Amino acid sequence: MIDVLIVDDDFMVAGVHQTFVERVAPFRVVGTANTGEQAITAVGELLPDLVLLDLYLPDMFGLDVIPRLRTAGHDCDVMVISASREVDALRRSVRQGVVNYLLKPFEFDDLRPRLERYAAQRNSLLTTVVRGQADVDRVLTGAGWPAPSVALPKGMSVETAELIERTLCGTDGTLSAAECAALAGISRVSARRYLEHFHDTGRAEVSLRYGVAGRPERRYGWCS
Repeated sequence: MIDVLIVDDDFMVAGVHQTFVERVAPFRVVGTANTGEQAITAVGELLPDLVLLDLYLPDMFGLDVIPRLRTAGHDCDVMVISASREVDALRRSVRQGVVNYLLKPFEFDDLRPRLERYAAQRNSLLTTVVRGQADVDRVLTGAGWPAPSVALPKGMSVETAELIERTLCGTDGTLSAAECAALAGISRVSARRYLEHFHDTGRAEVSLRYGVAGRPERRYGWCS
């Protein structure tokens, strides 16, 4: 598990973020804090792996929390989640080693790929054996990491996308939209929309099957 501390001055927002985080394996929220001082205390008590840090806290600017954590000997990673669009805040965040910077407001599908990328990098750092420069470059660039889930367009659900993915991956060959819809138990129009999205994002490939007459049939296969 990857333990997460959520720091946000609004307890309702913190609750929403907690719901988002706990939908992504292997993350779990071990606590929340509403001020900078609470965050520093919570890190010392809970020892999280990752802190989701708001910048506009009632007692201090969020980035001022990070050097105090380092002085206290805490090496947890920090991901900034803030409405701040100030270049200076972004610059300071990079200098202080934050692993990502996500602007509010955001949806689950905006946070999910960032958490997945963090998990992949963390796993890579824990398992990599450095035999040469290529191993260092692989960790720093992310080459060979599992591809994070692509954020879905508005109106698409993660559950249906995963259903279509399982259906497509479960076939030895290719499927038409109608065949995929029948196997998944959804409408052909919905299946076609998700299949085209997967094709547009490079996760599925399309081949054409020509019949005796009429337009060729589009057939979809999952990219391995």
